[in-house]
Amino acid sequence: MSDPGVSGAHRQNGGLRPRTSLLISLALALLLGSLSALVMFPAAQHLRSLQDGERARATLRTSGSCMLGGCQVRFEADGRTVVANLPVGSGGGKDSVGTPLTVRYQADDPQVVAREEDVGGGGAAASMVMSGAGALLFLIISVVVAVFAVRQQRAASSPGAG
Repeated sequence: MSDPGVSGAHRQNGGLRPRTSLLISLALALLLGSLSALVMFPAAQHLRSLQDGERARATLRTSGSCMLGGCQVRFEADGRTVVANLPVGSGGGKDSVGTPLTVRYQADDPQVVAREEDVGGGGAAASMVMSGAGALLFLIISVVVAVFAVRQQRAASSPGAG
């Protein structure tokens, strides 16, 4: 029992592989593009906004994945002790708890803080470029897969196939 309109290779692949590959590539492109545009670009802008902030000596209170915003620092601002989270895009994830560092903070809101080494936005900008390049790569892969799928479908449905 054979279907004259479907080639052996097309039947063997199940017919969904190119479409599934296309959807996965598009989803990854969308995810990486969103990460770049909606997370890392604003993080880089936020870090740059603190370049002229007040300077203070701080101590790393919790360590972890600082790039994802998982670190806290403790410092003195206007005579009171402040514990603040470092923003997404911060470096220093390999530093241990208790490590002294210099931070910049907004004078009117000391909870808005960043490591002085990060206020150029370089780490977040580099992550933005890498995730944007990844999005572009998966978008190109999607186009290649789509072209391949269309050619495969045309070959399978041509009168001489089968």
